Amino acid sequence: MIVEDDSFVMDIYQTKLSLEGFEVVGANDGKEALKKLEDPQCNPDLILLDILMPYVDGMEVLKKIKEQDRLKSIPVILLTNLSQKEEVAQGLGLGASDYLIKSHFTPSGVLEKIKMYLPKK
Repeated sequence: MIVEDDSFVMDIYQTKLSLEGFEVVGANDGKEALKKLEDPQCNPDLILLDILMPYVDGMEVLKKIKEQDRLKSIPVILLTNLSQKEEVAQGLGLGASDYLIKSHFTPSGVLEKIKMYLPKK
């Protein structure tokens, strides 16, 4: 699952992951992501989550994911432009598996990080 309010960034990652054979579910903001995750049929292997989004921000989405037994074991990678130590510490403290700063990673680099957290098939 990719949760990203920037449609350009969303398209890049959806395309990259789809070309690698991943099935991608997208959400344009935190509210939409939480709605999709309420469905028991929605069981993503990993969530790529932006922080700065309208309605419900990524930190709140992460908190809600980690509070739910069905979802809390899903690896969540925060992919954001926020690079302050406080945000990194908060995200990892809330249970994020990793914290990636968008400007420091190419889509290929993000893909390599994603593969680190997925079970080998």
